[in-house]
Formats: sequence, C-alpha cells, structure tokens
Amino acid sequence: MTQTPTRPTVRRRPTMVDVARRADVSLKTVSRVVNDEPVGQELVGRVLAAIAELGFRRNDIARNLRSRQLNATVGLLIEEIANPFYATIASVAAEIAAAHGTMLITASSEEDPERERALLQDFTQRRVDGLLVVPAGLDHSFLRREVELGMPVVFLDRPPQGLQADAVLLDNRGGSHAGVSALLDEGHRRVGLLLGAPSVPTMRERLAGARAALDAAGVEPDESLIRERLIAPEEAGRAVAALLDLPEPPTAFFCANNRLTVGALQELHRRGSDAALVGFDDFELAHLMPRPLTVVAYDTRELARVATERLFERIAGDDSPPTTTVLPTRLRPRGLT
Repeated sequence: MTQTPTRPTVRRRPTMVDVARRADVSLKTVSRVVNDEPVGQELVGRVLAAIAELGFRRNDIARNLRSRQLNATVGLLIEEIANPFYATIASVAAEIAAAHGTMLITASSEEDPERERALLQDFTQRRVDGLLVVPAGLDHSFLRREVELGMPVVFLDRPPQGLQADAVLLDNRGGSHAGVSALLDEGHRRVGLLLGAPSVPTMRERLAGARAALDAAGVEPDESLIRERLIAPEEAGRAVAALLDLPEPPTAFFCANNRLTVGALQELHRRGSDAALVGFDDFELAHLMPRPLTVVAYDTRELARVATERLFERIAGDDSPPTTTVLPTRLRPRGLT
C-alpha cells in the first residue's frame, strides 16, 4: 500500500553560504559563529537568526577534520544491539552500505523515546546521507524539517508516527491471525495472549490479528486471558504461571514476540505443562527446544535488505511518494518432538 506524501518545497540542506546570504555577512563570519570564535554580538545575532530560519546544521565531523572530504555515511538506529533480530538488521545494512561505498553508523535507542530523539538529532548534525530507523517513540514529527530539507529516512519493523516516510514492515496482523487460528484449528478454545506495550503499533496489530482469529472461529475473547505490557522473559513466565493457576486455565498460549515466547517456554517446562504454544518471531536454537512449538517466522535479512536498498534509492535521487512495503510471514514448527 502507498501513502500520499506532502511534497517538500526544499530538496537540499542549507549551507553556510546560504546562511551568509540570509544574514548579509561574509562566509568567514558565519564560520566564526558556528565554530564559537569571537565575533561581535550584533553579527552573532544575525547569523543565529539566519541559522534558525534556514534550519542549518553544523557538520560536527567536518569541523574536527583537517580535510573537507568525508566518506559517505548512513545512520542506523535500532532498539537493542544484543537482540539477534537487530544484530541481523545491522549486519545486512552494513553489507549493502559497503557495496555502495558507504559506512554504516549504528546506535541503540534501548526502547527509550527520548534517547531515540537525541540519537537521531545527533545523526542529522553529523550530516549522514540517510537514516534507517527502527522506532521506539510514538512521535517522529521532529524529523519533518530534516526530511523537507532532503534527508532520506526509511523506517523498518515499525511505521513512523507523525511523519510521512518510507516504511518496510511485517504482516503483523496476518501472522498473529494465522498463529492463533492454528491453535483454534487444533481444538483449543481458551488461548492465553501475551503481549508487549499496547502503544507499540506492532503489538496493536498482533493483538488485532489474534482477536480477528478468535472472532472468525466464533470464540468469545476472554479478557482475563490477555496479559499486556510484558517486556522481559521473566515477566512472561510470571504471566503464564498466573494463567495456569486459574480455575479454568488456558490450554494454549500465543506470545507476541520471541522474548515472551522464551519466558513462556521456561515456565511451561518448569510446570510440566503440555499447553500448546505459538510465538511471533523465530529465535536462535528454537529447533532444539525440549518440546514442540510453532513460530510465526519471516525473513529478517529480507526486511533489512528491502529497507536499506530503498534508502539508497532515495539517496540516489528518487523523490517519488513514500511507500509502505509489507513482507509476508509463515508458520514454522520448532522444538524437539
């Protein structure tokens, strides 16, 4: 599906030459101001006013280099470097960037919206040629000015909020619908749902897919079997324990990401439960788990490849309307049977 963009009116970043013209001062004066060198207060005010009006960003890297020639760079913001999912994204993005003669700079937001904002602003101040973003926050309108000035930005795994930009996503709703439907087809009617924060778009989509599967099977959702705002595997384990202790416990569980799946597996194994389990996201060594389970799998490398190639198309000058690409998911059996 395709979004309708707001066409930017400016297609390049302002330079110090532009600032000098707007402030009616010399280029040398602008250089002195941005490098914190002594300049008369009246001139400083004019230059700063021009900088604010034009949205000029000082190139902090160039300022610290003797040479004015920089290697091309792109920024990648992920959520957690230790997670194999994000490590794969970084690896693929680095490979493709290298093939384009470009260096990839990677940073981690740690799921902190304020940290995300600070890191993205730092990237733009460093004048990277483009941005790949796995978003943590719920408002990316602060990037609008950079996009209007020609900064290519591609979001992956989650869509941007408050900003029109390219996005490469997974079929979250369809994947969870297929996973829960598989449990229902096996005869389960009490399915525990373990999810992360409902404010995250992927979680909303996965919950919507699960509810749609229940509705299609004529099963009234039991809200007491839904646990949200789970982050760590330990939290998922405690949620599973509480659900198993109900007078009518679930006979199956659907976990909305791999961390929750791992926590659920640990508790089910500890309790000796034979409850069925489906988890969104494949994970390392899933095929060696001591019990059968099903995962909603997808090609992480393809997700990274499509997003990174799209970014380089933008860097090369493609100014067509932003698009949203949705990649398919599939159910895969895992575990030892």
